[in-house]
Amino acid sequence: MRFSNLLIPTLKEVPNDATLASHIYLLRGGFIQGVGSGLYNFLPLGKIVLDKVRSVVKEELDAVNAQEVSLGFVTPASMWRESGRFEKYGKELLRFKDRKDNDFVLGPTHEEMMVNLVKQTVKSYKQLPLNLYQINLKFRDEIRPRFGLMRGREFLMKDGYSFHVNEEDMRREFALMEETYKRIFTRLGLEFRVVEADSGAIGGSGSKEFMVLANSGEDTIVVCENCEYGANIEAAIRADVVCTDTAPDALFAKFNTPNIKTIDDLSEFFKVNPYYIVKTVVMRALYDEGKSEIVLFVLRGSDILEETKACNAVKANELVEVSQEELSEIGLVAGYMGAVELGVDIKIIADNSLKNATNMICGANVENYHFVGAGSEQMTASYHDISAVLEGDVCSCCGGRLTYTKGIEVGHIFQLGTRYSEPLKAEFLNENGKTQPFVMGTYGIGVSRLLAAIIEQHHDEKGCIWTKESSPFDIHIIVSNSKDENQTNYANSIYDELKYANISVLLDDRKERFGFKMKDCELIGIPNILIVGQKLDDGIVELKRRTEADGVEFKLDALLAEIKNRI
Repeated sequence: MRFSNLLIPTLKEVPNDATLASHIYLLRGGFIQGVGSGLYNFLPLGKIVLDKVRSVVKEELDAVNAQEVSLGFVTPASMWRESGRFEKYGKELLRFKDRKDNDFVLGPTHEEMMVNLVKQTVKSYKQLPLNLYQINLKFRDEIRPRFGLMRGREFLMKDGYSFHVNEEDMRREFALMEETYKRIFTRLGLEFRVVEADSGAIGGSGSKEFMVLANSGEDTIVVCENCEYGANIEAAIRADVVCTDTAPDALFAKFNTPNIKTIDDLSEFFKVNPYYIVKTVVMRALYDEGKSEIVLFVLRGSDILEETKACNAVKANELVEVSQEELSEIGLVAGYMGAVELGVDIKIIADNSLKNATNMICGANVENYHFVGAGSEQMTASYHDISAVLEGDVCSCCGGRLTYTKGIEVGHIFQLGTRYSEPLKAEFLNENGKTQPFVMGTYGIGVSRLLAAIIEQHHDEKGCIWTKESSPFDIHIIVSNSKDENQTNYANSIYDELKYANISVLLDDRKERFGFKMKDCELIGIPNILIVGQKLDDGIVELKRRTEADGVEFKLDALLAEIKNRI
């Protein structure tokens, strides 16, 4: 393709709302164009990259016998009501009515639609297993769209769904998809980590995320320094925490603690490790159909509440803060709250680390008083893992040290079981002639988000650095002096020769200064650059990698072979 024939509206200035490198360079390089909050057009360069990434995803999925379909972007709301997700998904699900007052949603994911497709077409165990996928537009009404393609409202997503006769076969496919995803992200030149994850609104018994490692990532990942353990902080686990400091020794009693409200102040006042203090967090849990309840979450003072774990513990859609007025209404005093001797009936969720706890200090639900010598036997609680893993905690797999890193989620796979097939009554006849629900897995990749993830990992201060499989072209030709007829003629001839050899090439044939064209070249980020300059008269041109400061000179008769070798 010739630059003069291609729509590449490169920009010199950084767009006002762009902060991440990927957002800045995709806009400045003429790959995408913003049209609204979280909405983007893909311009020719961006569409080429998007199609190349899509092609890698498709090739690897087709190679393991997954079959591509295309489902409707608009989904009847009745399916979401049947699955129980119409309310649970929250405000990110865009709901609307048509002219006949029928309810619909714009699909952020298509479990319901795919189940409906298979329900109507697959009747026997002899037709299983089956893995169907699509690469299609999705819409999620993000409350705060930001970071360009990283968190847009409309996005291109690969979502796949597998159907099986039993859990064992589903887990086999789940493992196959994990390996397939690894090949996809490896081909795209990404450094990534597979981590344990929370299943969220999708549901199911287990899931894994594929995280591209990048400091700009929104997700905090817990990784072990010694082994391959990794998990999103929402799902991370640790070995039991052991405190070697002496526990406070006291009979159960109410103790005057004037104006002592924080964990740190209590620790200093009693001269004890925060491990022996009970932290109480009060939240309102929101459920379907507008139902809600106040819940007390209690954990050790040395820990931090992990809200996703806490939300899952009570099977809520969301947790929100409780106002001072609400606390007063139920007789709780901020700074002195505790789960012991409560005067009201409130659900209590305690962290697993408090099972069989003794000699603890906790709020007495009376201003300026705490209990000492409290224990788990005085709490009527159900126990769950609700604490966040902290840096320095011990790995439960190998005993190594756990640390934090940042990641960009680009893929997520789930073991669904019968989460959708049962409520949607999607059944088949098993080998005994009896009906049973499909056992399912689901597998997603953020295809358009991958463009941003690639640039977050591969860029410099000059612009993009596309990887081999994602680059819009294999090589970028620049004529040093466009007024030099010899240089122009040679550039045109090598351009034709490369095209004949099935090498995708961009020729900058604009009548611009070399420096101007070189800045655009570095901004766009094609991996290989051919510079046709003054030494052409001596039979020499320069071949340069985008990642290297200096190029290498080649004789014309050796050039084509070298380009083929590199590409």
